[in-house]
Amino acid sequence: MTAVAGALLALTLLIALADWVAVAVDRRPLEYVLKPATMVALGAVVLALDLPGGQLRWWYLAAIILSLAGDVFLMLPESAMDPELSFVAGLGSFLVAHVLYVVGMVLLGVSGGWLVIGTVAAVLVIVTVGRRVIAGARATDRRLFAPVMAYVVVIAVMIATSFGTGIIVGIVGALLFGFSDSVIGWTRFLRDFPHSRVVVMVTYHLGQVGLVLALATAG
Repeated sequence: MTAVAGALLALTLLIALADWVAVAVDRRPLEYVLKPATMVALGAVVLALDLPGGQLRWWYLAAIILSLAGDVFLMLPESAMDPELSFVAGLGSFLVAHVLYVVGMVLLGVSGGWLVIGTVAAVLVIVTVGRRVIAGARATDRRLFAPVMAYVVVIAVMIATSFGTGIIVGIVGALLFGFSDSVIGWTRFLRDFPHSRVVVMVTYHLGQVGLVLALATAG
């Protein structure tokens, strides 16, 4: 990792930390600035990495941009956009982001043995948390059944692919990202729990950082 990328990564973590505090104390105006700023800074890290030529960097950058779009949709106030519409738009943005990450990880290189382990982990995610979130979405609004099910499957594929790379920091990142999404689904369709929003943001940001650190190993 270059010195510039390292400095930008430190900046990313500082902004993320400030966002976690803003979420913890429920300062929404600060969240509206800090949440997207974290992903902008992380995108700058990707641009600053010393990577071999090719498309690898751009798949990850595109995933971060779609994640940023998802962040914006999910935090829009009700006065700006219908809550159900903003949720579906955010869901779609993150679904595409996960697919882009999968492509990026495939370009990093995957091995069969690790991929088998990842597939087992992904299946466990689906049969434990995933199926309950899907059932909750169907009970809440039948129109959300198909998109939520598709999203759970894509998360599982991302987790499996991260294992396939054999890069530990990327595996941890994908698991944290998946956990963050699971908490969002759980609290929306099943039941909320104390400090759930803080849990979502901490695991989400650390998950994204983990995925980018995995990319840095290609340099």
